[in-house]
Amino acid sequence: MTSPLIGVTTSRRGGWRSYLMHRLALYRAGARSVRLVPGHPPPAEPLHGLVIGGGDDIGAEIYGGQVLPDVRIDPERDRMELGLLKAALPAGLPILGICRGSQMINVALGGTLHTDIYEVYVQAPKMRTVMPRKTVTIEHGSRLARILNCNPCQVNALHHQSVDRLGQDLKIAAYDESGIVQAIESESAPFLLGVQWHPELLVWKRPQQRLFAALAEAAREATAPLSAAALTS
Repeated sequence: MTSPLIGVTTSRRGGWRSYLMHRLALYRAGARSVRLVPGHPPPAEPLHGLVIGGGDDIGAEIYGGQVLPDVRIDPERDRMELGLLKAALPAGLPILGICRGSQMINVALGGTLHTDIYEVYVQAPKMRTVMPRKTVTIEHGSRLARILNCNPCQVNALHHQSVDRLGQDLKIAAYDESGIVQAIESESAPFLLGVQWHPELLVWKRPQQRLFAALAEAAREATAPLSAAALTS
């Protein structure tokens, strides 16, 4: 297989902008992409990989967190992504989680989130930037370290939630200067990785674009693509 098909989940409201950046990154990595949105029919062609993208907060009731006012959630997207992960994880489908997507992977595997990092990490600077101004330390020996080949790395930051208790079979792959978890990865899955930043926006950063290249390569080797039937079950 030369051009695997990668499903990319996005929000319905404004998610097309995010999808275009993912589509570009995957195209540069030699993969095709299809946008996955709640309420839309699944693709006819099987998927060889997934990007669980960024966007709205995850509903706190899913992981037993504190419900906060004035945050945007999308319960239908939550259900869609949990359903996708329920089908994709046992099949060993290559998965990359980005920001919310990293958190969703953790929740799907039984983990929890900090609903507001600034209530827990009170010393953390309130940073919200698409530019690579946050420093993250990558765990030596991790899959992420082998892919990025930069340590420390400069990344962007657009989140106010983060991983709290790790889900089953997950380990921390990166953290920032305040101790906030910035990446997770599976102990045993062929390719299951989540980053808290947005590599799709760092189009000029080769280490960040290597994340999409690694996903595309894993997708080419996938032996159990996810069918439309699995998507809707």
